[in-house]
Amino acid sequence: MKRVLSGIAIAAVAIMGLAQVANADALDDIKKSGKIRIAVDLGVPPYGMTDDKMQPTGSDIETAKLLAADWGLQFEHVPTTGAARIPALQTGKADLVISTLSITPERAKVIDFSKGYAVLRTVIAAPKNIALKSMADLDGKTVGTVRGTTHDTQLTKEGPKGMKLVRYEDDATEAQAFLSGQVDIFSTAELLVAPIDKKNPARQVEVKFVLDTFKLAIGVKKDEKRLVEEVDKWILANLKNGKLDAIYKKYHGNGLPDVIVNQQ
Repeated sequence: MKRVLSGIAIAAVAIMGLAQVANADALDDIKKSGKIRIAVDLGVPPYGMTDDKMQPTGSDIETAKLLAADWGLQFEHVPTTGAARIPALQTGKADLVISTLSITPERAKVIDFSKGYAVLRTVIAAPKNIALKSMADLDGKTVGTVRGTTHDTQLTKEGPKGMKLVRYEDDATEAQAFLSGQVDIFSTAELLVAPIDKKNPARQVEVKFVLDTFKLAIGVKKDEKRLVEEVDKWILANLKNGKLDAIYKKYHGNGLPDVIVNQQ
């Protein structure tokens, strides 16, 4: 009888241990580690960039640091590019992505998203002497884009058949391709156009037309429900207290739109 009871006790302990393992998730792992690894692309100013001391800065970096501080965790920056943001989550390299990541149906199949924390407009840009007013005007043209971005996806789906897309690995490479004359027309975030023009004013690059306006969300590995819920709570709290609006205004010159501020 004692042996039977002993066996039952051991089995119960084993079952409890398995249950604890089953209930463990990314949020528990993050809290246990004492740090949070957040992927931010530093090639998309003013969302992500480096300062004069070559330190990470920008609205996404400041947002990531605020989240880490509010959760009582050490912030660890994970360098990334547009194309590498989602793989960083899938491979466990990063716990979160806060890096101009907009919500799309394709991305939602492989990762989960928080509520929106900021916005981004994507555009077609080119020198002033090139006449472009709509997507149809890209027919027969070569257009640069950044691989894996929303503007890459949109141009691939909606661009005219005669348009040729040249894909670059990140915004910095695309900008250099334009500045060196490898490509004249390119898609990008609206706020990158002015810095590119400043680097080579002779080309007089300008926004030709807007492709889309996107809500930016925090990316989370698929099926980490508790982590998404905690991120959502944090976003809503920091929209209510004005901290996310202040960060956006500091780097972008204007506050967050109502579509972000008035989320429930």
